[in-house]
Amino acid sequence: MIKKYLLPLTILLFSSIPAMSQSKPETPAVVKPVELQLKGYNSRDIDLFASAFSDTVKVYRQPGVLTYQGRDELHKRYGAMFSSTPDLHCEIVNRIVAGDVVIDQEKVQRKKGEPRTDAIAVYRVKDGLIVEVTFIPPYNTQ
Repeated sequence: MIKKYLLPLTILLFSSIPAMSQSKPETPAVVKPVELQLKGYNSRDIDLFASAFSDTVKVYRQPGVLTYQGRDELHKRYGAMFSSTPDLHCEIVNRIVAGDVVIDQEKVQRKKGEPRTDAIAVYRVKDGLIVEVTFIPPYNTQ
């Protein structure tokens, strides 16, 4: 007699529990400007790209060498690159988020048919804007 009701009861019980795959975790606020700049980068939309950065953004090459500073300079440099690289595309391979820092491991395609380049970018976010970026080139043993 119990077996007769066990299957319908089990189905009813599990159908009332929302599936774990249905709930998507919310993107942390610190990731939003990083995603915005990626969208601008991949569409080569310099205004969208630059809007993710603070006016005083600092861009470094590891180990700690300041390459340039300011959104205007970023706009100029990336604008020139976007106009000369129609195949430009960045794919995020891995992402780490810790506090106000987002670290992206990337594969960058500059020209179709050529190998993609490995890149690591470390973004520091404050008040919804990227205030600092450090690019870490991979160690090349060749």
